[in-house]
Amino acid sequence: MIGEKNRIITIANQKGGVGKTTTAINLATALAAIGERVLIVDLDPQGNASTGLGIDRRSRELSSYDLLIGSHSVADTVLETAVPNLSIIPSTMDLLGIEMEIAQHNDRVFRLKRALAAADALSYSYVLVDCPPSFNLLTMNALAAAHSVLVPLQCEFFALEGLSQLLETVDQVRRTVNPRLDIQGIVLTMFDSRNNLAQQVVHDVRTHLGEKVYHTLIPRNVRVSEAPSYGKPAILYDLKCAGSQAYLQLASEVIQRERQRKAA
Repeated sequence: MIGEKNRIITIANQKGGVGKTTTAINLATALAAIGERVLIVDLDPQGNASTGLGIDRRSRELSSYDLLIGSHSVADTVLETAVPNLSIIPSTMDLLGIEMEIAQHNDRVFRLKRALAAADALSYSYVLVDCPPSFNLLTMNALAAAHSVLVPLQCEFFALEGLSQLLETVDQVRRTVNPRLDIQGIVLTMFDSRNNLAQQVVHDVRTHLGEKVYHTLIPRNVRVSEAPSYGKPAILYDLKCAGSQAYLQLASEVIQRERQRKAA
């Protein structure tokens, strides 16, 4: 049964540019670095998670599109990355047509859940699903398959407004297709300690959501921004930079929360 051997975490935010893919790549790398076997499922047609892990577009003969239409399995579509213990099911632009392909099927929102329930997916201790920056059938599949959702939130003026919309979406998914879905946590990204507004956003989000917010703050960091152009996670590109160290701390928090959940 799904969930007995792995933990599926969807990384989602309906707003773009919040560090969602950067969080997926670097959290996955940090988890892999401490010995967890990790799979990223790239569900964004832009394929930034795939590119950021050095997966050349020409090598993406099969992708998450093939997984969702049911023609191929996890084992067929998965590719190894340069990071030990970290694999990825890459994305291609074919995903742009997925809604037309499966919209008429009764199981259209459960395609990913079914694929990840197969034995070849259960060998991974963590499955991280990177979503597009919108609420569509791809995001719905990711939320329907997940045990929990991790929300990257940029430290900016409209952060709380976007967050409330996403939390409403999670509630709706919980009521309709996935009653087990919970909030794994909210991670504040692109934090600049010199910016008074960023400090205020951190205060407001923690006041409203308390323990749901991770203690780790992901700083705005040039090295983290540079890393994808080299096809590397920041943790491989520059382990000692502030951004890489923050993602290692975040991975520790994620694992700690998982242990607390299992013990409860």
